[in-house]
Amino acid sequence: MHTALTSADLAELRRQRPYPAVSVLMPTHRREPDSTQDPVLLRNMLAKAKERLQDDPDVSRQRRIDVIEQLDRAASEIDLTHAEEGLVVFAAPGEHQVWSLGRTVPARVVLSDTFLTRNLVAAQATERPFWVLALSADRVSLWSGAADRVAEVHRGGFPLTRSLVDPDPEDQLQVGDVPSTFRDEHTRKFLRDADTALAAVVRAAPRPLYVVGETAALSLFEEVGTVVRGGTGTKIAVTQVPQTGLAGGPPDALWQAIRPYAEKRADAEVADVLAELDRARGRRTFAAGVDEIRQSAEVGQVALLAVEENYRETVRDTGGHLMPAEPGDPDSVDDIVDTIVERSLDTGAEVRFVPDGVLAEVGGIAGTLRY
Repeated sequence: MHTALTSADLAELRRQRPYPAVSVLMPTHRREPDSTQDPVLLRNMLAKAKERLQDDPDVSRQRRIDVIEQLDRAASEIDLTHAEEGLVVFAAPGEHQVWSLGRTVPARVVLSDTFLTRNLVAAQATERPFWVLALSADRVSLWSGAADRVAEVHRGGFPLTRSLVDPDPEDQLQVGDVPSTFRDEHTRKFLRDADTALAAVVRAAPRPLYVVGETAALSLFEEVGTVVRGGTGTKIAVTQVPQTGLAGGPPDALWQAIRPYAEKRADAEVADVLAELDRARGRRTFAAGVDEIRQSAEVGQVALLAVEENYRETVRDTGGHLMPAEPGDPDSVDDIVDTIVERSLDTGAEVRFVPDGVLAEVGGIAGTLRY
């Protein structure tokens, strides 16, 4: 069951599949008593998907058997004891995938020639993944963060550890002598090595970075390294968080230390999106509403697409314009917003999801245009 979602994953998931490509989405729960309902809902959702396959005259017997088998294989891989907020199951002829998401999703079953990826895109965007580097004189740990949690990462040589006993007896440190520790040459080398290891990580996966440690450690890390000063060749935002004793975790304490900074960054990112939309109005490169945005996305005109997190629309194409339609209408598009998001990504647009209500005045969806 996949939990880490990359841009490459999304590109692969968006490609066209032989019909039917089945998407099963359902909300899940991390804790009891709510989590006790998850197995029942999963069985019901998978049964609904199989029923849809059985009733669809466009699905051949061979493909129906294949996709049902893929759904069963996917079900066997699902571990609801480690559920997050949402679960997505994809099945198509010859393949299946299961994704666990840190944000809730609506309960839905969709048959199409592409997987329903809008919720995965939203999860990646709204979780705003980031790195956390936690410093101490004898341990430097790396953590991957998203939404409301962090988890320690064991890659790239992390965690780095060392003894505070100096190998040179003439220059031996006393444990707890913090000021001298962070002036010591061995500590300088230790943090320089941590910076080198971190630079390789952020070049491979650029994300905002929070560096956590006591003031003396933060100062020395900035002095001896390159990442904080932007010397990695990759542009990332770096925030220093003065907090001691967190190089070994625990995860909850580390998250609480950076939480105010992460929330401030999230608010600033939404404000940046709204400001860009306002500038586009002045340049007359602004579009809003599902009909206008769809037309712009189709010709690759959208540069920035902003969508409210839970906005969806079932429509019918009446020959160039979209009209509201009831779910289940055979001539309708189940969620045109997903189609717009995928088309925008395919044409190189930046897609940003914002809290519900932020775009209420423009119908829940807006964008800036390239021309």
